[in-house]
Amino acid sequence: MSYIVGVTGGIGSGKSTIVDLFAELGVEIIDADIVAREVVAKGSPLLGKIAEHFGAEILLDSGELNRQALRQIVFERPQEKVWLNNLLHPAIRREMLHQLAQSQSLYVLWVVPLLIENDLTAFCDRVLVIDVLPETQLLRAAKRDQNKIVLIKKIMASQVSREKRLSVADDVVNNEPELSQNLPYLRQKVLELHYQYLQFAKEKTKNNA
Repeated sequence: MSYIVGVTGGIGSGKSTIVDLFAELGVEIIDADIVAREVVAKGSPLLGKIAEHFGAEILLDSGELNRQALRQIVFERPQEKVWLNNLLHPAIRREMLHQLAQSQSLYVLWVVPLLIENDLTAFCDRVLVIDVLPETQLLRAAKRDQNKIVLIKKIMASQVSREKRLSVADDVVNNEPELSQNLPYLRQKVLELHYQYLQFAKEKTKNNA
């Protein structure tokens, strides 16, 4: 199994920007959000169960999941969030761990927004946190998804605090706007981490030989 770098950060932290820079270097990426979409793809058994439970209004005309509508429901009705998590989380976790086990690269980025909340850090060799201030999270998330501020605040409240996230971090990328718009700075930061992770991965491989 590859050396696993868990990547996390709150909503609106800009994880995708940083992960894309690693991808440009040829790093293998396993993204929880992508896996979560795959397990509820059109025609999948899990999507059928979700539609049966919540009704056809959570489906788009195309037959695909209306993620925005479902998100609104579960954050307004906590008991429904529990039901959905109990259905999806085991399937998502199984698929992610399968992909990690199949990885052949020296190291892999495992991108999980709820890495800490779902107690997945034990599977990681190292944890990278993408960090911004809470007010930055609000502004970015509202602009990106056209979400209501109230809903974004509920999502933030469901995630661990910034302080808790930073306490778990081995590495931190500050992704505040004045830095996130400076691509040369971010590329250099990512390159430094890339070479660091390659070295750690080689050491792990040697020690396990």
